[in-house]
Amino acid sequence: MNSAAVLSDRLLRGAIEMQASDIHFTPFSDQTAIHFRVQGKRIFYKNILHAQYQVLTTYLKFTSGMDIGEIRKPQNGTISHQHAGKHYSLRLSTLPVNHMESLAIRILPQEESLTLDELFLFPRQLKKLKEWMSSRAGIILLTGPTGSGKTTTLYALLQAILNEQSYQTITLEDPIEKEIHDILQVQVNEKAGITYQSGLKAALRHDPDILMIGEIRDKYTAQFAFDASLTGHLVLSTLHAKNAAGTIYRLLEMGLNQTDLQQSLIAVAALELLPVQTGKIKRRAAVLELLEGDKLANIINGNSPKMHDSYDSFDHLRKKAFAYGYISDEVYHYTKGKTAR
Repeated sequence: MNSAAVLSDRLLRGAIEMQASDIHFTPFSDQTAIHFRVQGKRIFYKNILHAQYQVLTTYLKFTSGMDIGEIRKPQNGTISHQHAGKHYSLRLSTLPVNHMESLAIRILPQEESLTLDELFLFPRQLKKLKEWMSSRAGIILLTGPTGSGKTTTLYALLQAILNEQSYQTITLEDPIEKEIHDILQVQVNEKAGITYQSGLKAALRHDPDILMIGEIRDKYTAQFAFDASLTGHLVLSTLHAKNAAGTIYRLLEMGLNQTDLQQSLIAVAALELLPVQTGKIKRRAAVLELLEGDKLANIINGNSPKMHDSYDSFDHLRKKAFAYGYISDEVYHYTKGKTAR
């Protein structure tokens, strides 16, 4: 095994053993800093020589199918990785910075380490999500910042629902983050002519009950997702937004009108992950701001939610988690301050 492969294996082993979700490489003229994101926090791991980093990036770019000669444009690729008998999908992304390239790696476990019940701090919120999934038409959005567990939650929900009842389920993803049995997963690849639009037309010919669109990234995909929900199917998707109410404001900014939202939007679940400890086991569990029914309609119609009839906000949910002893005083104040910023 060459030196780049050895270094890559060591870094990945260290990251996986620390349960990191991401690896960040920050290059400087003489050395490159490596950070891991663990439990939502960015932790310094080590420095390596810039020459080592150049060899490592060339190896990883080649292995993931990127153009090793291109350093002026952003690129992305994927690698399958095995460690301790478990399968991981690595999503790589490069970014040109000051005549060099920065590299980020997202580590996506392909086997579930937590049950669906363990993903959520409050069981009634999971029950509510499952109730929404019983809808036969319309759109459900899971929102939150990068790394908040949106796609993981969607995958887990789909698997749980399919274990209870058989649905023809098709996903349109860019990229596919995890392979799931009994689901038809379509990799969007615009260079190969597989766009969201062409993928949807093909998917509809397969008589789907549920369509999952990986992420709403812009005005085009927002309109696409809502148009898909008007075809008489249940559509699931994700969106980057600070909170549940902010999701509505983002959709309106993207050009969707109130009628689009009123006709198609079933509900919004905004996710936030909190570090919790059960005995000696540290993990992260999700709390959710849930918007549906009259409260959802109220915000769509331009009315700010009032305190006395508002949904449970992240601030309220954190206070509840602290009062029940699920999170520490340090975690409560850290997450509260982070949201305030």
